[in-house]
Amino acid sequence: MSEIYKKQVGGDHYKSMTIQPSEFINKNDLPFAEGNAIKYLCRHKQKNQKEDLLKAKHYIDMAIDRDYPQKKERKSTDWAKSFNEWKKNK
Repeated sequence: MSEIYKKQVGGDHYKSMTIQPSEFINKNDLPFAEGNAIKYLCRHKQKNQKEDLLKAKHYIDMAIDRDYPQKKERKSTDWAKSFNEWKKNK
């Protein structure tokens, strides 16, 4: 482990971990949302318990929204218009 990962500013909740979340996140070049989710999942028992799990969930939801946005729901009239257009061009 690099010396930089042995240092922690503000607490010691990562000191007991074999691999600090920041080292894992950086070495795997993870995006921001995934990195923060991992960080909060790793520390929840030593720091803010349920609040950290809710934060992790929030970052997971952000990643889902970023990478898998919901498709716009089609209105029933949209289907009818598409069908009528197809039928007309047939």
